[in-house]
Amino acid sequence: MTRTERFGYSPDAEYQTSVAYFSMEFAVDQSLKIYSGGLGFLSGSHLRSAFELKQNLLGIGMRWKYGYYDQVRDKDNHMVSAFVQKDYSFLEDTGIILSVPVHSATVKVKAFLLRPTTFGTAPLFLLSTDLPENDEVSRSITHRLYDPNETTRIAQSIILGIGGGMLLDQLNLQPDYYHMNEGHAVPLNFYLYSKYQNLNEIKKRMVFTTHTPELAGNEEHDFSLLKEMSFFYHMQEHEVKFVLGLEGEKFNYTLAALKFSGKANAVSKLHGEVARKMWGGYDGICEIFSITNAQNQKYWQDKAIAKSVTEHKEQEFLDRKKELKSRLFRQVADQTGKLFDENVLTLVWARRFAGYKRADLLMHDWTRFEILLKHSKYPIQIIWAGKPYPEDTGANQIFNQIIDKTKAFPNCAVLVGYELGLSSLLKKGADVWLNNPKMYREASGTSGMTAAMNGAINLSIPDGWIPEFALNGENCFLIEPAQDSLSEEERDKTENGNLMDVLEKTVLPTYYDHPSKWFNIVQNGIKGVLPEFESARMAEAYYKQMYRQAD
Repeated sequence: MTRTERFGYSPDAEYQTSVAYFSMEFAVDQSLKIYSGGLGFLSGSHLRSAFELKQNLLGIGMRWKYGYYDQVRDKDNHMVSAFVQKDYSFLEDTGIILSVPVHSATVKVKAFLLRPTTFGTAPLFLLSTDLPENDEVSRSITHRLYDPNETTRIAQSIILGIGGGMLLDQLNLQPDYYHMNEGHAVPLNFYLYSKYQNLNEIKKRMVFTTHTPELAGNEEHDFSLLKEMSFFYHMQEHEVKFVLGLEGEKFNYTLAALKFSGKANAVSKLHGEVARKMWGGYDGICEIFSITNAQNQKYWQDKAIAKSVTEHKEQEFLDRKKELKSRLFRQVADQTGKLFDENVLTLVWARRFAGYKRADLLMHDWTRFEILLKHSKYPIQIIWAGKPYPEDTGANQIFNQIIDKTKAFPNCAVLVGYELGLSSLLKKGADVWLNNPKMYREASGTSGMTAAMNGAINLSIPDGWIPEFALNGENCFLIEPAQDSLSEEERDKTENGNLMDVLEKTVLPTYYDHPSKWFNIVQNGIKGVLPEFESARMAEAYYKQMYRQAD
């Protein structure tokens, strides 16, 4: 069977090089809940643009039985994590069942196919161990994305990497390049080593995207546990250490991926500087380029917003923005019983809910925050949304604290169920998109890109992708970061003050007193984000920089 017969389209002549793209999560449609946050949003947009450009690329991921989790509320209105089985009639059973060694046992793995025509993506294969042939422990490997159990998480990487490699062989597909989106699929390299018995042969074929800008966030486990789990396929521990030049008792996924790969990339220019500094002292790693993340315009942008901005029709933009705000506010009313006003500036903080992203920074000076909320001349509405990792107690507490602290304010709302659908509503309904992570902690960030596509103005710390986009006061509003030498508490205090200063003295007065200037900033925001932060540019850059041999 030819590729065209199998997948429904032939690659464009410019993109004949074949690529297998491995990722633990993909966000391609609201109905396919196999993602948690930005990593999935990135890979989803990548597959969409690969399809639109007719690139010779396919994805390999996991069919998560319970997805990440369903974010719901308890009787006190606090968020709780619910694990509900997901069924997908649109996934095609390929009939392929693989035998993957995990913990010295054989685990059966079934492959499903998401065809390109279903959602307009490159073909995507999804692996599942939830089969009657497996025992309950083996079946549970593909139950939960990022399972909290250490051995299960390791097994998930084995299924993705080794299982994915086996699947390609079963399909008689020998890609020119294997692309690991983050280090989860690193066992793939040990599978390939069993075929080639040569590190350089793997380097010719392997590329890697790193997303984590700090050492502590890069996954690692004891060599002894990984050996016991069959992580290294047929390689022995001493052989792994010798081939990769590793020492010590810990195996770091990212470091190994950098040693196995011929090329690697960070996901913004600033992240590239951080990554090269972080890993540059290790021998045997590949060169780390920068290819800044991007998002798919066709999927994310409201067409009427795009038309009004392109044609410079301010009133049409305002009318459409009010319609989109009204849609969002129906969701606010449904979830919280609060009625928001389409004529009031609406600020949104929404993304993966991690501590370093500081959802509660606005509240650091509570007295000043209350004054902001009660301002009669310059009223404001604020919405928070995002999913914390279920076992991240601190992040869950912050989420619920925001609910409790803002419950009495009619102009504050905290929404649950942050997935593609709600994300789209928020980005289209926002006037201001707030991004205030701790400096140098955000490798890229992508939510602000799609917010800008829909006429929301970014209010941001200059981290991740923002320095490549930002013209302060012209296409966004910047929050001045505190000095690196300050303590964490002092930085939070300083940056809260800087954020509130910009909101009170610039953002709100511009919105209410200078609407034409506001529209001009909106227009510049869309011009600034497109096409530079549209995923066609990114998908093309991967072919030009990563999926080709060095000259």
